[in-house]
Amino acid sequence: MEKVGAVRCQRIGCDAFFTEEDNADGSCRYHDSGPIFHDGMKEWSCCKQRSHDFSLFLAIPGCKTGKHTTEKPVLNKQSPSPPKPIAPVSQTKKNNDTCSRCRQGFFCSDHGSQTKPSKPVMLPNSKDDSEKDIPAPVKKKIDLNEIQTCRNKGCGKTFKEKDNHETACEYHPGPPVFHDRIRGWKCCDIHVKEFDEFMNIPPCTKGWHNADPA
Repeated sequence: MEKVGAVRCQRIGCDAFFTEEDNADGSCRYHDSGPIFHDGMKEWSCCKQRSHDFSLFLAIPGCKTGKHTTEKPVLNKQSPSPPKPIAPVSQTKKNNDTCSRCRQGFFCSDHGSQTKPSKPVMLPNSKDDSEKDIPAPVKKKIDLNEIQTCRNKGCGKTFKEKDNHETACEYHPGPPVFHDRIRGWKCCDIHVKEFDEFMNIPPCTKGWHNADPA
């Protein structure tokens, strides 16, 4: 519950409500540098913490501590990194043999696109033995009083399953959009230029809290 007279902290990664009486040094945990988005990866430039999933990226705790503030932070503009030189074919083949991502057939930004392994041809009446051994998914047991964190995009609130209902969560069902320094949400078609403005775009949909990342 918000305290009477409390205001929201403007530091990135905090967003807590506070009053001057309870604004002790170390009460705020935040990121002091902006995010970096590259090849589907989201990374905090201040602590190098990263994630492919946007909800998990926003849930990364701040790496700095201090006092809450109502002043919006001035983010350092990240200079674009120079393009990586293209390695010769022989060098690329050598890197493919030593890089774990290349060996497994995943895309690797360091060594370029990899050739996906061809899918084995199955005969009409043949069955893959691996399919026979796949166990049935285990149902997750949920404690109704356990405090969980909602992973819906734009929410991030804590909740108990016993208090969860069809309008408990306010979130963005659509993916975030980052293009040419424009940030926004595809679901509600709102786009801004500054990251702190993007973080303050109000959710457009109500539903159930969800502790499992989408």
